[in-house]
Amino acid sequence: MIQSETLELLEWPRLCQHLATFAATKLGATAARHLKIPDFQTESELLLEQTKEIYQLETRLTTGLSFEGIQDIGDSLERAERSGVLAGEELLAIATTLAGARNLRRVIDNQEDLPILTDLVADLRTYPELEQEIHRCIDERAQVTDRASLKLGEIRTDLRRVRSQITQKLQNILQAKSGAVQEQLITQRSDRFVIPVKAPQKDAIPGIVHDTSTSGATLYVEPNSVVPLGNQLRQIIRREQAEEETIRRILTEQVAAVKPDLERLLAIATTLDLATARSRYSFWLGANPPRFIQREDREMITLRNLRHPLLVWQQQHEQGQPVVPVDLLISPQIRVVTITGPNTGGKTVTLKTLGLAALMAKVGLFVPAREPVEIPWFDKVLADIGDEQSLQQSLSTFSGHIRRISRILEALGSGGAALRLRSVTEEQGSSTSLRDATRTATLSDRGAEGELPASNSALVLLDEVGAGTDPVEGSALAIALLQYLANHSQLTIATTHFGELKALKYEDDRFENASVEFDESTLSPTYRLLWGIPGRSNALTIALRLGLKPEVVQQAKTQVGEATDEVNQVIAGLEAQRRRQETKAAEAQVLLQQAERLYKEVSAKAASLEERESSLRASQEVAVQQAIAQAKGEIAQVIRRLQKGTPTAQEAQQATNALNQIGQQYQPATPAKPKVGFMPKIGDRIRVPKLGQIAEVIAAPDQDGELSVRFGLMKMTVKLEDVESLDGQKPEPVVKPKPAPAAVTPPPQNVPEIRTSQNTIDLRGKRVADAEYILDKAISEATGPIWIIHGYGTGKLRQGVHTFLQQHSRVNNYEPAEQADGGSGVTVAHIK
Repeated sequence: MIQSETLELLEWPRLCQHLATFAATKLGATAARHLKIPDFQTESELLLEQTKEIYQLETRLTTGLSFEGIQDIGDSLERAERSGVLAGEELLAIATTLAGARNLRRVIDNQEDLPILTDLVADLRTYPELEQEIHRCIDERAQVTDRASLKLGEIRTDLRRVRSQITQKLQNILQAKSGAVQEQLITQRSDRFVIPVKAPQKDAIPGIVHDTSTSGATLYVEPNSVVPLGNQLRQIIRREQAEEETIRRILTEQVAAVKPDLERLLAIATTLDLATARSRYSFWLGANPPRFIQREDREMITLRNLRHPLLVWQQQHEQGQPVVPVDLLISPQIRVVTITGPNTGGKTVTLKTLGLAALMAKVGLFVPAREPVEIPWFDKVLADIGDEQSLQQSLSTFSGHIRRISRILEALGSGGAALRLRSVTEEQGSSTSLRDATRTATLSDRGAEGELPASNSALVLLDEVGAGTDPVEGSALAIALLQYLANHSQLTIATTHFGELKALKYEDDRFENASVEFDESTLSPTYRLLWGIPGRSNALTIALRLGLKPEVVQQAKTQVGEATDEVNQVIAGLEAQRRRQETKAAEAQVLLQQAERLYKEVSAKAASLEERESSLRASQEVAVQQAIAQAKGEIAQVIRRLQKGTPTAQEAQQATNALNQIGQQYQPATPAKPKVGFMPKIGDRIRVPKLGQIAEVIAAPDQDGELSVRFGLMKMTVKLEDVESLDGQKPEPVVKPKPAPAAVTPPPQNVPEIRTSQNTIDLRGKRVADAEYILDKAISEATGPIWIIHGYGTGKLRQGVHTFLQQHSRVNNYEPAEQADGGSGVTVAHIK
């Protein structure tokens, strides 16, 4: 009972309703609204793995996982098992569900690294033969088709023949008795074909009157000559109905024969839809996957920037206030956290946020907090939040809280706890110290050495613990209760206004204090949770700022006492110091981020420069080795020439000149930094490095990059690349105009299109979805036009083909075929 009560207090059904909006099927939405909370950690871990794999899968798919066609066929399966006859709509829903499940399995099987989902759909049986049989017998309007049986085809042939005869006879009567009829119209009344006859001239067309107009001026008469044909038509219709029922009965029996597999299929589809809803809801929340920790292994609860999911929904969909996140970092030895602070400061919201986070992790949802998300797996989440007073049950606020807390203790497996707590409050007088009361209440629950006994892995959330009664007794009860819960639950979070509870942290290392921040300048809470600092009373400060007379506030301060005032001053100092530290930490974080960014940039540039230097060094070494080898070869040739015969002085001079040239050729020169944009003009003074001369330009460069220069009395033509400016600037090379491209002969137009068996596709009898698959494959392989045979029929297949051709990127245009090729029953698609 307390479990379901806790879910209501935490507004869990509302979160489930939000989750249901992300489901794709009716079955998935129903499962989300009635979400089952697992009893074992292994179940939660499996659900989390499903959510993660769906999350991973949908990031790969362009359109997400599709559940198209899957319907709730549970009632139809039950009726089929009980020998009922399914309607055409129900049979069609079964066929589309089989197709939808097969598509789901195909998508999952085509992906890698999805072991949980692959194992889930491994045993999925979709019975394609049953689906095909249903589509053969039931059309898209859920009507039995003519091809369902030979007998039905013959019956409908007779039906059309008799209807044609009736229509023809009535047309003849309308023409022959045009003066007696109200209008040239053939209609039906009670499945009988009739014509409208003017009331005064009813004797002109003898027959059976089946209906009369509202005014009485028109009679709907079935002429006597048509009555036998009408009777025959009704008999044929009854035969048709009987044959249709026989066909649907046969199909129903086939469905009933595989009912267990179809129920299994529905369960798998629902599981996949629910996992997809969890994934999409988690993505919408910006949540992250949790990791279940073991506090016995000294692991810390880590929930940074934890947001209340219902407040996020309210902000996004109901224009609510921005959600203020809280940080919950709870050391492994902490068993009880007491949160103090002013009303409306966010204490209760913090309790609910943690409770919902624990439940979300259990059902396989991601938690709306910053990574890493580390939380224990609580086997129970128990809460006492809000007021449970009742006039009918004569329950006060205090009584309501005690009743609920008693149920919580019973759920923890200690039925006598409430009695022991009640005896403490009755036996301890106001003069007894709170420490003695606590010791009396908890002595029997702890071991000789103070060790924690084996306890439930439960999360207990208590709002305003001990409130609603005398403050002295209430605080004594609250201390005793929290001491008891420290022994019997894994974690307890309690909000309170009792200052005495703040001292528990300094007496027991299993306790921790936290408080909600209050901005005294604006007289409003900030909804931030501060750890390690107890909250202080702000009532007197608020009263003074709201205009209460200072002498009244001062008198109140004297009543409170100097000790309390000193404690509040100490707490205020701690809060101010904490704010300064947070400001400095934020500034340090900004500087650290900037330093990290600069470090990354410098490291990247240094790595790039090193790589470039290494590459240049390697290329230079290769070039030097090649030059040395070439120079050695040329020097060897000079030496061999000298060794032939007796060398003369002239040959020695030639060898010396050759060696000098080789030295000048391979001697590395300091490369001048090239400058871009220099172009010699007439009158400019330039340098010709090869000649070692400075010359004057007397003719600008031509298209071949040659210019005329003069130095001294000599004139000569030099190439543009052999000159430079006086400051070492190299000229721009002359760009020769490109020759005009040769005319390209266009390909011959109006190549005759020839229809063959290779470029003809027959889609008659196919569904639109199957036809699209065949068409896409044919278009991708086509090199010319293709002829598509879709027939006439209802026109739905032709419409589907034309819609697909309009959207296909390779289709240039399409048109009906020539009359000799099938006319409008065939479409010719021209491929780009």
